[in-house]
Amino acid sequence: MSERQRPYYVVGDPQPSGRSPPPPLRTDSALFLDIDGTLLELAPTPDAVHVDAGVTALLPALARRLGGAVALITGRAMADADRLFRGLELPIAGQHGLERRSADGSLHRHLPSLSALDRLRGVLSQFAARHKGLFLEDKGATLALHYRQAPQLAALVHQTLRAHMTAALAFESGWRLQPGKSILEIKPDGSDKGTAILEYMTEPPFAGRRPVFVGDDLTDEYGFAAVTGARGWAVKVGRGPTSAHFRLRDVSAVRAWLAAMARGEGKARGTTDA
Repeated sequence: MSERQRPYYVVGDPQPSGRSPPPPLRTDSALFLDIDGTLLELAPTPDAVHVDAGVTALLPALARRLGGAVALITGRAMADADRLFRGLELPIAGQHGLERRSADGSLHRHLPSLSALDRLRGVLSQFAARHKGLFLEDKGATLALHYRQAPQLAALVHQTLRAHMTAALAFESGWRLQPGKSILEIKPDGSDKGTAILEYMTEPPFAGRRPVFVGDDLTDEYGFAAVTGARGWAVKVGRGPTSAHFRLRDVSAVRAWLAAMARGEGKARGTTDA
């Protein structure tokens, strides 16, 4: 999608932390779900997350109830998400919308020149190796430096990546830093979770439905802004300021809310909500 074609929306200022739980899902919803911290509990490293049978059974049940209108929207690489949910073959937008698989299986990629990332890869790998507790995740089109196991290094991580980004941008524009929960990521500008959701909303089986996005992190605020602008529901998981209008306490609360729809307890198409 070109900059001229890109849907316009603004990530609003965070609002106060108090929010009510969302109403029951409707059968005419288009459901978009973050993975880490939303469907799965966070872990010290991305490879350490636990995928249990409950969630792998829940996702296809939801897809059946919603006519296939369920997609995963994640900062993980698409191949990594497929590895976690092996055999499900759901629509997935990976690396914050840089790569996306539609419901019909077609692939869409928004990949810029990666020469700047190539220059940074070796430098940041050496930086992470020098500091115990840091973990560099190479997703191909993005680099994410995790410091969950070394929170005392947060300031150093941010300072170091900002310095390297400033140097890299002197040679190639179009990159930015994306903060998250104990993570700082270098990613191309122009694609995010919000643009990915809006692209899905132009395609079957998502088109014409109410978009609902559930996420827990700063990167999910782009998705919240997109669905709110499309008269949908934004659902924040956990504590903290957010632009979302609804909140669920934690991963367990997310699963319980989704399971109600999977069991057939969601509202029928056309039912009004508060």
